[in-house]
Amino acid sequence: MGATMTATTSSRRLEQRLEALERANAIRTLRAQLKRDLKGGRKAIEDVLAQPPEYLTSASILDLLIWTPKRKRIKANRVLRRCQITPSRTVGALTERQRQIIIAELHRPGS
Repeated sequence: MGATMTATTSSRRLEQRLEALERANAIRTLRAQLKRDLKGGRKAIEDVLAQPPEYLTSASILDLLIWTPKRKRIKANRVLRRCQITPSRTVGALTERQRQIIIAELHRPGS
């Protein structure tokens, strides 16, 4: 009985790991597409921030800002510093108010 239970538990763990791997790969693929869309101008950062998709909830806000054209690490950090938001904060952890503050800061000249 113990061997059967171990085999069942082991196969269940393997299935869970494979499912988690599939989800992670799907998220990476969606984020890569969003990155291309932002860099190519097909999507606006304001729209993404206003209604962030589920797959972005665990992405850092700094990474998201860096994906936009003409905004590298220094400019993205400057925007976040002005908004008083830590760069390691995830998109999912941002409040609606914080997202609106970032959007407003992005429209500020020199941002």
